[in-house]
Amino acid sequence: MHMQNLLSGRSLMILAAAAISLSSCKNGGIFGKKKGKSDVTGWNYDDKNMGNFHVAKIKYPKAGPGLVFVQGGTFVMGAKDEDVMGDWNNVPRRITVPSFFIDETEVANVHYREYLYWLENTFSNDTAIMKKALPDTLVWREELAYNEPYVEYYFRYPSYNYYPVVGVSWRQAHDFCIWRTDRVNELNLMKKGYMKKDAAKREMKGGGGDGSFNTETYLFNPELIQNRAKPKKSEFKDINGKPRTTVRMEDGVLNMGYRLPTEAEWEYAAYGILDQNPSPRKKEKKSGEELVSNQQIYSWSNNPNGLRDNRRGSWQGKFLANFKRGGGDNMGVAGGLNDRAAIPGEVRAFYPNAFGLYNMSGNVSEWVQDVYRPMTSIDGQDFNYFRGNKFMKYYKNASGEYERDTMGRLKKVDIPDEEVKNRRNYQRNNVINYLDGDSASQAFYGYGITSLISDQSRVIKGGSWNDRAYWLSPGTRRFLEEDQAASTVGFRCAQTYLGPPEGPGFKEGNIFGKRKQNSRKKKK
Repeated sequence: MHMQNLLSGRSLMILAAAAISLSSCKNGGIFGKKKGKSDVTGWNYDDKNMGNFHVAKIKYPKAGPGLVFVQGGTFVMGAKDEDVMGDWNNVPRRITVPSFFIDETEVANVHYREYLYWLENTFSNDTAIMKKALPDTLVWREELAYNEPYVEYYFRYPSYNYYPVVGVSWRQAHDFCIWRTDRVNELNLMKKGYMKKDAAKREMKGGGGDGSFNTETYLFNPELIQNRAKPKKSEFKDINGKPRTTVRMEDGVLNMGYRLPTEAEWEYAAYGILDQNPSPRKKEKKSGEELVSNQQIYSWSNNPNGLRDNRRGSWQGKFLANFKRGGGDNMGVAGGLNDRAAIPGEVRAFYPNAFGLYNMSGNVSEWVQDVYRPMTSIDGQDFNYFRGNKFMKYYKNASGEYERDTMGRLKKVDIPDEEVKNRRNYQRNNVINYLDGDSASQAFYGYGITSLISDQSRVIKGGSWNDRAYWLSPGTRRFLEEDQAASTVGFRCAQTYLGPPEGPGFKEGNIFGKRKQNSRKKKK
């Protein structure tokens, strides 16, 4: 999902209102039962004689279905083992990753079939949409192997319901994230009474894009959304004190949205560094030790020998990931199978890491959001690093109206470079190849001639069932074109978190009470 520029008039109102909603109020305000009062104007909130401006109670994003919270922090991103491949594409460097949510497991076949079921019934008159989303099951074929049963059955047979979906390109994974966001938010609105209870049934009668729910469309032009409903009770009022019929982002009802994790997020989550710094999960009475003492190689342990249980040796010799031990050895000897999986295994197989995430090493490699560059570490930002920004805005026609595409999403266009040339933070809309392949860097890639790297090359991480142990380290990285797929590559989704880095229930900053910093008691 590309980063998007939302600086239209309506979005500025949304952002401004959201910012105001986070401010504190007097007389109890948003923290108490009494109606609040603005600290900057003195006007009452939720007072129809004073404009009826509503400020929601402080809310923090909740993890959507399937997600777990990952507490952010600093870590060394890059190689933790000898660079035996000689790639020089993962030079270690310290960066900071803010807190976020990520899927507990890889997306499974049954989850992706749910997506196809919705597309098939919603866009029954547009076979191109369905064809675009189908995974490529032919990725199982090899010239000198008999894998036809996997071609026919791996994706659809019930035995493999909870095996990770493969044969999915980066673009297909990206579209799945958008669909997942819309279904979760549509359900949230149905529960609150803002969408009809049978909205999904109505949409899945071949209504196509014009009849489907899309989160961005709902926020920017809700009139384009069919099957909206008027709730019997609403905590949100308009300027006249009447119940609002739509929800805004600042109301805290809509989900933040699913997307592919950035490479930095994925790698940070894979290491599960939380296990090194145990801090209480209750209110902040004390904090962890702030240690990064164990530069572990794999995701399942903070011990250099790769074992979780040293004290009794109960897991001595047990494989903690699904990988290929050596040539011709994908699962060991009958009666003593080492990882009990010849191909990808169930998404909850093996032991989760300290964040509770399964198969961050092995099973299938995973798509991440980033565009691949080998020397990224030299130029990358040290906070929330990501390469792949292409700034866009929503398209408006000659009448100033938003339009939807065949999938029911708002149309977008690139921001003209002319509009941003005087900005200090960026001067171009497409910065995918910033300082590495553009005119500013004086470096260029001859794709297919001198290099296999292009602006469509995306990073894959984590190692797979058919990889040697070297690729299981979260620091290793490879790439694949975003329109290609493989039997060894799947994905999981992530979601942005906005709030205290330690999660809901904690506070930002160190709180020392109300004492003034330099206050002294007067001597008698």
